[in-house]
Amino acid sequence: MKSKALFSHPLTAAVLVGVLAAGVLTWIPKASAQAGPKKESGETVARPRKKDAPPEPELQKIPSKLNKKGAEALPEGVPTFRSDSVSVNVDVAVLDNKGRFIPGIPAGNFRILEDNVPQKINQFAMGEAPMTICMVIEFSNLYQQYWSSGWYETLQASYGFLETLKPEDYVAVVAYDLRPEILSDFATDKRKAYEAMQRLRIAAFSESNLYDALTDTAERMSEIEGRKAIVVISSGVDTFSKQTFDQARKRLQSAGVPIYAIGIMQALREIFDARGWMGPIQRLDFLQADNQMRTFAKESGGMSFFPRFFGEFPGIYGAIHQALRNQYSITYTPTNQAKDGKFRKLKVELVNPATNEPLRVLDEKNKPIKYQIVAKAGYTAPREVE
Repeated sequence: MKSKALFSHPLTAAVLVGVLAAGVLTWIPKASAQAGPKKESGETVARPRKKDAPPEPELQKIPSKLNKKGAEALPEGVPTFRSDSVSVNVDVAVLDNKGRFIPGIPAGNFRILEDNVPQKINQFAMGEAPMTICMVIEFSNLYQQYWSSGWYETLQASYGFLETLKPEDYVAVVAYDLRPEILSDFATDKRKAYEAMQRLRIAAFSESNLYDALTDTAERMSEIEGRKAIVVISSGVDTFSKQTFDQARKRLQSAGVPIYAIGIMQALREIFDARGWMGPIQRLDFLQADNQMRTFAKESGGMSFFPRFFGEFPGIYGAIHQALRNQYSITYTPTNQAKDGKFRKLKVELVNPATNEPLRVLDEKNKPIKYQIVAKAGYTAPREVE
């Protein structure tokens, strides 16, 4: 079985059937799209990739050593999202109001703004490829005492996500309390991940250092190419990290690894709050924890979820897969070539190039629907070496 290291490593449920010249995108379920729209004058019909077509070639994954200093050189011609790159690569997912990926949108409908300045797109592609996922799991005595509600929900979420991965996906498992610990390195053999999960029985420390765990993992994964992400299963509470929240935000933005956050114990919090068992300080701590998870996810180009029922987990896993497995890969050369080491804000929009207005998306009943664009919030420019 092929294996790579992390640290030594390194659905579509519906189909886009037409993009009208008037800037209206028609989006209908796959079962209803067999005949497709008729092409009228002035209309462009976008054809989705056929179901039996071979998958897009996977971008080569770059092994890196457990020691962060030992990363190998990147192969030529691979677009990257690194601060020392002339070109910037942005992975974009466009999801409908049910969390389904919308394929087949032409490059001309995408617009990228860097610090509010429009950029010229050099390369554009849509593909489906294996994912490289690191599961970062909070496992401390703070909330995961043996057989407690927090312990059960943590394992339920972790095992549940593992079961949704495909055989070709890479997965690593990191647990954290006082410090992060790599329980299993990146591998396609899911048995290693399941074996690692068996160690999540008795929590050792009562600390929960979320900032340190996320930044350490993201920086280790920054050299990995292809579709990669961190799935963090956590309460969101940080007790004793060496760095502050703002320091963690900056380091996560620079690493460029999307974070998909799943907040645990939402239902338990509501029960405690309703019965008066939670004071104002505890309530504020949990609100802050949720906001931290939302911020990390949004600014890194990921998503955040706060399930109150176990029945919500399958939908969460599906949304993560939709956003990660199917993406548009956009590459551009920044107009601002200053090597000042500053953070550059990115914004991705869907527009009608004829009118410069937002692109409208219609469902099978020709009713407008809301769509979500998932992309990185920015990148850090290179700094001139003197």
